[in-house]
Amino acid sequence: MSDKYEEYSREELLRLIRERDRKPSFGLVWERKEIEHERSINNDFVMLEYDPLISVGDGPHQNLVIEGDNFDALRYLRMTHAGKVNCIYIDPPYNTGNKDFIYNDRFIDKDDVYKHSKWLEFMYRRLLIAKDLLSEDGVIFISIDDNEAAPLKLLLDLVFTPNLFIAQLIWKSRQNKDNRTKNGVSVDHEYVFVYGNKLRGEDRNQEQFKNPDSDPRGVWTSGNMVGLADEEARPNLHYDLIDPDTGINYGKPGQGWRYDKTRMASLINEKRILWPQKANGRPRVKVFLSEMKSDYTGYSSIIGNDIYTYSGTRELDEIFEKNPFSFPKPSDLILELLRQGSPNSNDLILDFFAGSGTTGHAVAKLNAEDGGNRRFILVSSTESNDGEQDKNICRDVCAERLRSVMTGYTNKKGEKVAGLGGEFAYMRTKRIPVSQVFNKIQHDQVWRALQLIHDQPLADFDEGMALQVAGDADKHIAYLAKLEESSLEKIESIANAGGLVTVYSWQPAQLRQRIHTSNVSFEKIPEFLVKRFGGAA
Repeated sequence: MSDKYEEYSREELLRLIRERDRKPSFGLVWERKEIEHERSINNDFVMLEYDPLISVGDGPHQNLVIEGDNFDALRYLRMTHAGKVNCIYIDPPYNTGNKDFIYNDRFIDKDDVYKHSKWLEFMYRRLLIAKDLLSEDGVIFISIDDNEAAPLKLLLDLVFTPNLFIAQLIWKSRQNKDNRTKNGVSVDHEYVFVYGNKLRGEDRNQEQFKNPDSDPRGVWTSGNMVGLADEEARPNLHYDLIDPDTGINYGKPGQGWRYDKTRMASLINEKRILWPQKANGRPRVKVFLSEMKSDYTGYSSIIGNDIYTYSGTRELDEIFEKNPFSFPKPSDLILELLRQGSPNSNDLILDFFAGSGTTGHAVAKLNAEDGGNRRFILVSSTESNDGEQDKNICRDVCAERLRSVMTGYTNKKGEKVAGLGGEFAYMRTKRIPVSQVFNKIQHDQVWRALQLIHDQPLADFDEGMALQVAGDADKHIAYLAKLEESSLEKIESIANAGGLVTVYSWQPAQLRQRIHTSNVSFEKIPEFLVKRFGGAA
């Protein structure tokens, strides 16, 4: 009788054994198919195709909406955007069992032996690439509910390490209780896991700082002086506090004071203590605004005040004749998260479970709010979640929603809603067998990838030009689709103007023989892209 290992080579069997030996005996373990996975992804190469009819704006484009399998899209983005994404928000499938879970990777056996294995493997592959895409100071937000919250926390610790865990935020997603529950509990919340560097924090309320006594040190507010709970055992914080002018003894709180005797004496000498008139009162300390190290305070782990799931549904009801998407997240919820994870006006935001396009909507809102120029990349699938076979979520929901939000629309009441502005290029993933890349890759696909790799706005490939050029005075990229004398002269002219020039060509050896300027380098196409695309995730 044959078994599933029969087709493995000796090297693959050894790798499988070593992989099993490396598995932890305690912690998160699930069934994985390493060899099948690597076979599948090493046999193809992914490129993007541009659809100008669905795109918004004439370009060059800075925002991308990508239709296709998000695993394919992520592999492409790793080639073009590794280390460049400042903020990721995803709302992955919750694995609730309400709908058959569509697993798009081809290497997974449908008969997984562990209950959560399929979902964990699905997420693991994508999170590994997401980690590669994040910048050093980047942040990732992941929405989830109780179905997979516990396994997801362990998985995120595995991928990002516990050191990068920031918080497990709680969002009260339901306004009213669900009385149809079978176990007597109305689950009114979801979670948002946060990993990365840090969040910005809440804006400090400066209105609480006053100066009623005309203190020359400026406006101030009163601060608590009682010690923290973990300071109960510190003897140097437990002492009687006495007002030297009145002699009133305020005793010592059970947790002690926040400052030791030396620091407290300094505060008294600086006349920063606010003394109550009665002994049972609690002295407080003057805290000056000028001494604050930051304009922000701590961000509460309870988020989305008065933002509920139905708000997301209403947003789509306003745009579409018939709501085409179930349980979309409210854009105000994502807006609140982006205020924390994307404080810089030029940040790049990624959502590779984009669904109806809520994240793009939130980015447009935030840019309109603070005048920013944040960019987004959204990846949405061709699947329909309402059973309509001809419905394409990315094309018919995500892109159409963003078009309406950006350019304006008329709501159900017949009222004109002004557009928030913005644009995007609509792209589709396309797999090319690695063995056929040389013959099948198109010039526009090459030029598109090169622009994204070099952080250039996405401009169309000009079929009438043998040489495509982008960049600025300090750095240029050029793609030579066809070797022509005029193109060589133009490259030399650009180089002579100063700055670095990288030329991508199908025949770099010939160019090296003709162009000897020191600030020009050459790369071979398509080998450069294939090598950068890489293999296993």
